Amino acid sequence: MNYRPLGRSALKVSELCLGTMNFGPRTPEAESFQILNRALAAGINFVDTANQYGGDLGVGSTETILGKWLAQDLSRRDQIVLATKVHEPMSDAINDRGLSARHIQMACDASLRRLGVEHIDLYQMHHIDRAAPIEEIWQAMERLIAQGKITYVGSSNFPGWAIARANEKAIAQQRLGLIAEQSLYNLIERRVELEVLPAAREYGLGLIPWSPLAGGLLAGPATMSSSADGKSRRQSRDTLDAATAREGQLNAFHELCESLQETPSAIALSWLLHQRGVAATIIGPASVAQLESVLHVPDICLSQQTLARLDDIFPACGPAPEAYAW
Repeated sequence: MNYRPLGRSALKVSELCLGTMNFGPRTPEAESFQILNRALAAGINFVDTANQYGGDLGVGSTETILGKWLAQDLSRRDQIVLATKVHEPMSDAINDRGLSARHIQMACDASLRRLGVEHIDLYQMHHIDRAAPIEEIWQAMERLIAQGKITYVGSSNFPGWAIARANEKAIAQQRLGLIAEQSLYNLIERRVELEVLPAAREYGLGLIPWSPLAGGLLAGPATMSSSADGKSRRQSRDTLDAATAREGQLNAFHELCESLQETPSAIALSWLLHQRGVAATIIGPASVAQLESVLHVPDICLSQQTLARLDDIFPACGPAPEAYAW
């Protein structure tokens, strides 16, 4: 496994970040433990979750599963960089959501209880909250840092202007500010390159792409392993319609992958790791087999010719960050 600094911090994370959104609603607890064990053995030290994850099992269920795994061997906590998120509704209560100082404090305490840990390494704002003053947010985050409950702060799904605003406020207070941004980014969805990625680079945030396989579109023609109910995301009507609409692109992509003797999933993930500013890419395996199939990705080196061909197949939005400025 290869490791990179998380943004401008001195913290080193594995190039593959284990996303846990499937744990519970799609992957049973026992198999979730197997995935975690294999990931740890393979050198993956970066584990990402969120307080809302849990699907039909209820919010917080995924954090609870992760907490049970950590409790099986207390040494595991020191081996991983643990990341979770705050913002999404946790109940019907009007204040049990968003980025008010009150909710940030209460949500962090609740996550710590479910995870069974004393501190969270990377505490991420899951979405922007336009009603919350940035001063209020930093007040809450700095209090959590002072209490030893979190170490670093990150954002997720933030626009470029919000990253700039948050870090300018932090700089004015001589604080570290945000060190990571988790964004939707893959060969098909490249809008992050216009403003978010340049802002992250400028302010020293490590980008952590989520949905690197575009909901399965970039995973290849073979059907992914089914979930417990016998259906995979790639079998959904929306996904099938999107695959039909992009048939030409995807066929060209599959042909390129075949010529490289690699799976489409591996090439899609590797491409992200070749983009400047990316610290790690999230993988969300629903089974041990899916995890095993991409563990070699950090060792793939794509040539400039291959990168250029991928740009031909999946064009960028324009020259960033000034694609629309005139």
